[in-house]
Amino acid sequence: MCVPSRPCLCDELTSNRPRITISINAPDEPADQELLNLDLPPGLTLADLKGFVQVEANFPVNSQYFFYNGQPLAGDSMTLEQAGIKDDDMLVVMIRRQGQRQQPAAQRPAQQQPPRPRRSPQDDEIETTRLRILGDHNALRSLQDSRPELAAAVNDPNRWREEWINMKRLQEEQQREHQRQLDLLNADPFNVEAQAKIEEMIRQERVIENLQHAYEHNPEVFGRVTMLYINCEVNGHPVKAFVDSGAQATIMSPSCAEACGIKRLIDNRYAGMAVGVGTAKILGRVHHAEISIGGAIMPCAFTVMEGKSVDLLFGLDMLKRYKAKIDLEKNCLCFEGIEVPFLPESEIPKSFEEAQLDEPTVSGPNGTEVGTRSGAVRPAGSAAASSSASAGQSSSSAQAQGSRSQAQGRTLGASEQRNTSAAPFPAADIDQLVSLGFSRQQAINALQACGGNVEYAASLLFQG
Repeated sequence: MCVPSRPCLCDELTSNRPRITISINAPDEPADQELLNLDLPPGLTLADLKGFVQVEANFPVNSQYFFYNGQPLAGDSMTLEQAGIKDDDMLVVMIRRQGQRQQPAAQRPAQQQPPRPRRSPQDDEIETTRLRILGDHNALRSLQDSRPELAAAVNDPNRWREEWINMKRLQEEQQREHQRQLDLLNADPFNVEAQAKIEEMIRQERVIENLQHAYEHNPEVFGRVTMLYINCEVNGHPVKAFVDSGAQATIMSPSCAEACGIKRLIDNRYAGMAVGVGTAKILGRVHHAEISIGGAIMPCAFTVMEGKSVDLLFGLDMLKRYKAKIDLEKNCLCFEGIEVPFLPESEIPKSFEEAQLDEPTVSGPNGTEVGTRSGAVRPAGSAAASSSASAGQSSSSAQAQGSRSQAQGRTLGASEQRNTSAAPFPAADIDQLVSLGFSRQQAINALQACGGNVEYAASLLFQG
């Protein structure tokens, strides 16, 4: 094979030539983990690229294996354009030698180095996995969400191998412990209680399998839905209104009524208690005030209620009165001839977002955590961080959070239960699960999901 000489890399260099970076993976070689930056002419084949690498790094052509976006490149006659390689892309070349590297006699060192130990097939598989993830941005991002400690080691082959082996060892230990529990329960097949536990463990396995299937094939269901807010003005004061077609009446918080200058117009004869999923105190009703939406001014009535995490809730009474339509395709609230766009997530009031983040979670696939109310997936450790932040709040802020929870349709006292969930179960039960390799917060969440049953909680964690 004719190897291009070095001048080909620079003599005809033009501004439109693609430049690529090649990461060398050659264990036990001086050039291991080095980077090559090459300006390549158009129409270059993979065989030519191997020739360039041989000239630059002195690796034989037959020992070079290229990877792009985690996929191996096969076919020496394929051009880089056909492979989809563009300017500023990165390739990974893995060097696998059949034997010791052969050098010309003039370049052979006087003293032969001692032979290095050969790597096992398992090490090659681990390293191939690392290279695939390193060349695939989507896979790397997914790994950062599910296993951040493994993603942090992706650039270090030795550390990656240690983390990978530890992960596999922990998974095997969890599987053995799960099988041990099943064997103990199967020891007495005529024990009704043991058979009931086996049935529940099998049911939990099916639930986890269903969750895993949805996680892989329908991940959209785990995304957090952005609520519908619009900009409006009440009595000339700008307000971000929450559009809720499930609310019977248009509701305003006392602080918003005071800011809009209409608190003095509250009719106390309409005071009372709102009873639904939780309760809230109704201060009264403002019978008439002007609200401006999208430049249109219209009269509106407000029920002033305490315990709201939103300033203004635009309810079904006003939506039906003005024949409004929630157009999700256009992402706007439509009146007759008026289209008011819904606010993007960045402009939604933070108080509502904080109320959503305070929900409890259960263990999900690959160490993630799934919100029990919203179904949103969060990276591992999010619940523990949220719990520690909640523990530092004062008792007054905890009461305010409880009021916000009532307004969002949660059960009465849900936030108080969240803030006092540091040790809702016996310490011995929590310590038993922690000794199996899980965090304290994961143990508490699993016990909550299983009603305090330690064996069911352990099964749920093992399948997570």
